[in-house]
Amino acid sequence: MKFTFLGTGTSQGVPVIACECAVCTSADPKDNRLRTSLLVETALNTIVIDAGPDFRQQMLNEKVKKLDAILLTHEHKDHIAGMDDLRAFNYKSQSAIDIYAEERVQAAVRKEYAYVFSEYQYPGVPKMELHTIDNYSFTINGDTIIPLRVFHYRLPIFGFRIGDMAYITDANYISEETKEKLFGVKYLIVNALRKEKHISHFSLGEALDLIREISPRKAYITHIGHQMGKHAEVNSELPVNVTLAWDGLKVTCEE
Repeated sequence: MKFTFLGTGTSQGVPVIACECAVCTSADPKDNRLRTSLLVETALNTIVIDAGPDFRQQMLNEKVKKLDAILLTHEHKDHIAGMDDLRAFNYKSQSAIDIYAEERVQAAVRKEYAYVFSEYQYPGVPKMELHTIDNYSFTINGDTIIPLRVFHYRLPIFGFRIGDMAYITDANYISEETKEKLFGVKYLIVNALRKEKHISHFSLGEALDLIREISPRKAYITHIGHQMGKHAEVNSELPVNVTLAWDGLKVTCEE
């Protein structure tokens, strides 16, 4: 299995278009971040976790030609706003794309993309097949997916564990029950918005505390706000098994 960081950024903080801070004006491409999303490729499936407003550009950047499913962590626009562009994959496969989400998130998708689910199907609209998930594991074409219930302030959302990799974004609280599902992962991806504490996202220190507790072989920080600081400077301060992720970073999972 391998995974690629399609985006490691966030809509939180000062809009990049109006910001002249050191990060937003950095010449280092690792400081240029699209909205957070992950591409997971196994022997059986090509899966994307979240499809925000940068989805089309991310698919083009990585030359993704096959898509079996999308897993949705939650319904905020920076995680679902790009799903109209699924139509290209519908055309390629001549079938609907499977979307896995809990019922509350499905309701938001149906509202946001009402034209997709209307009784009259306008020609050319994207095709989505919604599948309900809960706190129990499920399979996609032979791959087992383990949902990880975490909290984004007071909003319950899902992270996901696939094999030896676990992915958590937009969280600031993880229960002991969910941590039990994390123990044993070799690759842990977790959000950290900035160094300072935040009401609905882990700070860098809080993310590092979780990483120490779970003790993966390798950990990656994602959903990074520009307030975190420049990639090279922050990355140099991290433990040897922790990396500040960047858009386009590819990881092959080793046994």
